[in-house]
Amino acid sequence: MKRFRQLFIRGVIAISPIVVTIYVLYYFFSLVDNVLGRIIVRIIGIPIPGIGIITSFVLILLMGFIVTNVLGAKAFDYVEKLLHRVPVIPRIYFGVKQLTDAFSLQGKQIFNKVVLIEYPRNGIYVLGFVTGESKGEIQKKTSEKLSNVFIPTTPNPTSGMLIMMRDEEIIYLDMTVEEGLKFIISAGVVTPSNKQFNK
Repeated sequence: MKRFRQLFIRGVIAISPIVVTIYVLYYFFSLVDNVLGRIIVRIIGIPIPGIGIITSFVLILLMGFIVTNVLGAKAFDYVEKLLHRVPVIPRIYFGVKQLTDAFSLQGKQIFNKVVLIEYPRNGIYVLGFVTGESKGEIQKKTSEKLSNVFIPTTPNPTSGMLIMMRDEEIIYLDMTVEEGLKFIISAGVVTPSNKQFNK
């Protein structure tokens, strides 16, 4: 019975990511297909299964082509400037954009280094990302050189807190930003190996 229970638990652990992934993809594609599919059906007058997904795929490729084109990028910037003038929308749009930029390949430049700091007290360590040096009024009001450290939450690194620390209190790690994100998202299960100690 104990062996049966262990096998069942391992089976649940193994199949859970697959089930969740299938469910999320199914929900996303069903939503896209319903919304865009209805629009296309109204235009052509013929119901075609999956037409919404195909249309969304084409639109995504088209948007990627536009933002990578010089003229398209300028037009996109102009649209964003117009959005700044619309009430409420800027907080939602630019908030989401900052998060997606921060955790995309382009946004990895925002995180300079993976660090280890003692927080919330001595003897307890958390993983963080240095986003740069503290500047402006914050630096002027302090007599010490501070660095901005973002401490993400587990398993969702899109939320967290920002603290400012003295550089001598920060332990810099050799792992890459991508490895640090994997460590946080996996709740410490995926541990990057230190290349220096493996030699």
